[in-house]
Amino acid sequence: MNDTDSQILGLLRDNARMSITDLANKIRVSRATVQKRIEYMEMNGIIMGYTIRIKPSANQNTIRAWMNIMVEGTQTRAVVKALRLDSAVQTLHTTNGKWDLLVELESDSLESFDKILERIRNISGIYNTETSILLSTYKA
Repeated sequence: MNDTDSQILGLLRDNARMSITDLANKIRVSRATVQKRIEYMEMNGIIMGYTIRIKPSANQNTIRAWMNIMVEGTQTRAVVKALRLDSAVQTLHTTNGKWDLLVELESDSLESFDKILERIRNISGIYNTETSILLSTYKA
């Protein structure tokens, strides 16, 4: 990757629908250069896809939360594998410090959310958890 690639990625993070022409104009290179760099990044797995971001308040019924997880001993890989199979898990991060994992969860009701928490807490290798329901988001 080079500086042009970084600039393209930065612009696409803000607006994945930005045209090749607009990208080229913003970073002051030719359309062909932008097209070639995007194709290179797609072929090499740097760009894995394009998506949309939905404003968190757009779906009022969605319950979102962050769960901190402490893992027993060397069980991190097994716990991550189990969590990746759970449809309620939106993102999954390894961390340092007191907690080993940070998991973003999503549910459509409190009843469902309660079942999700129980299901996750019963995964073998999880020692302790702490969950915080997201109330407001100020920057998206």
